[in-house]
Amino acid sequence: MIELATVVRDLRAELETAVEAGQGEQLRFEVGQIDLETTAVIERSTDLGGKVRFWVIELGAERNTDNSSTLRISLSLTPKLASTGRHPMIDGQADPGED
Repeated sequence: MIELATVVRDLRAELETAVEAGQGEQLRFEVGQIDLETTAVIERSTDLGGKVRFWVIELGAERNTDNSSTLRISLSLTPKLASTGRHPMIDGQADPGED
């Protein structure tokens, strides 16, 4: 199993790779809402102050303990550029004056 934060971090890295790979291309794609659905395990830890962690179940993996339960999580993510707050384009650039 992998942590939900790792899944989101890896998704971010893949999107950044796509932006970099599209530099200078004529055809561009705006990155809009991303819907991510996964099966996850919620695990309560008695150490570290009762911390709750979300783990994404990898293909073929099972987890069954007294301190965890499995559920389906749907996330809707809307990527924005930190510098402008706008939706990124796969080539990473917007033409001057483009809305």
